Amino acid sequence: MKKLFVPIICLLCILIVLLNVDRITDQIIFFLNQTTTNKIEIKNNYYKSNNYIFVSNTDSSTPYGIEDILNIMYSIINSGTSSFTFYCPKEYTDCVSDIKKITKDKTLLTHLNNFVHPFNSFSSIEASISDSGEIIIKVNYLYTKEEIEQIDNKVTELINTLITPDITEDYDKIKTIHDYIINNTKYDLENSEEKKSYTAYGPLFYKVATCNGYTDLMAIFLTKMGYDNYKVATTEETDNNTEGHVWNAVKVNEEWLHLDLTWDDPVSSDGKDYLYHKYFLIDSEELKTADANITSNDHVFDNTIYSELKNTKQETRLLKKYTKIIVKYISSLFILV
Repeated sequence: MKKLFVPIICLLCILIVLLNVDRITDQIIFFLNQTTTNKIEIKNNYYKSNNYIFVSNTDSSTPYGIEDILNIMYSIINSGTSSFTFYCPKEYTDCVSDIKKITKDKTLLTHLNNFVHPFNSFSSIEASISDSGEIIIKVNYLYTKEEIEQIDNKVTELINTLITPDITEDYDKIKTIHDYIINNTKYDLENSEEKKSYTAYGPLFYKVATCNGYTDLMAIFLTKMGYDNYKVATTEETDNNTEGHVWNAVKVNEEWLHLDLTWDDPVSSDGKDYLYHKYFLIDSEELKTADANITSNDHVFDNTIYSELKNTKQETRLLKKYTKIIVKYISSLFILV
């Protein structure tokens, strides 16, 4: 009997291991990765180095709070990476549950998507989350390689043609592109899947667009012309779909301004084409004024997310004015000393 005791114990141990092999493997992987940092080292041509108040690039893939998770998610999408694995540290006890909430929040992910280059924007995100803390993020990108190449080449060609040497002011450069897109595009009431009106491909090659198409194409132009920009969205979830409106925000002369081509290209009742500049390079206060006689909430955005747009032109000018006064005062003190 004593001779059988050791083999029986060994068999029981083997059986326990076999029944819990997945959990044991997860724990080993988790332990091994506690002291390692898996960095996002490969970045494609459309990676944005810009950081924003709401979200920024990070080299660390170890989260210690919700802000870290958002920064990691942004960095993954922004880099053009299709799959990335990172791990929750033991100290962050709510890490797994927080990641599950974030990756299921379509509205939040939509906002996050707006800060990356359109060519790196996703159509969907898949998250594989183990209880041990291993997180695998898979990104399905909106644009194909062929579409990116075609759009990129066409945009470069148009910039070289439209922005002539005599156009030197930022206002005039952006207005030239704004007017070109509107004059060559109609709003797609049918939201055509075939004509890709919800992407930059629609307005560029089929001459039709929804607000997403207008905004993506303008964002691609702005980035190629050297202007820091992102998309602004007002969203709400209805029947498992995210609906709302989207437009551009662009930084010009250190001021963040709104740019809404969709609303500057209205669908008219008389069938005529119109080109407006009502929503062209305006600050947030001017946006409210422009919407004063309209019942739509399309431009009621979350300024905790798009925080750069909280500052109006007046506030920015006052900040510059008082900064100059302070610098001048400090300089005079040094002279006196």
